[in-house]
Amino acid sequence: MPEHIIEDKEILTKFSRKIVERGMSVPAILFLESVKYVSFLGSQTLVFFGPIITAFIRSEPYYRITELLEDRKNIEFILTEIERMEAERKQSQRLEKK
Repeated sequence: MPEHIIEDKEILTKFSRKIVERGMSVPAILFLESVKYVSFLGSQTLVFFGPIITAFIRSEPYYRITELLEDRKNIEFILTEIERMEAERKQSQRLEKK
C-alpha cells in the first residue's frame, strides 16, 4: 500500500478514536451517515466553518481531515472505525463489571 494511504488511514483512525473517547460516537455516526452521500458538500461546510473552529484547534490537522472527508470511502472507514472502537469499549466495560 502506498505510504500516503497508510498515513491517511492512521489520521482517520486517530480522528475516530478521539470521537469515541469524547463519547460522541452516536452524534458523529448520525452526522456522517447523513452527509455520506454528499461528502464533498459536507467537507466544504467544514472548510467554511474552518476559520472559527481553527481559533480553538490547530488548523493543519483540521484542514487535512476536511480534505479526507471529501471521499465517501473515507467516511465509510471512519464509521467502521467508530463502530469497532465503540464495540471494544463496551466489551471492556462488560469485562470490568464481572
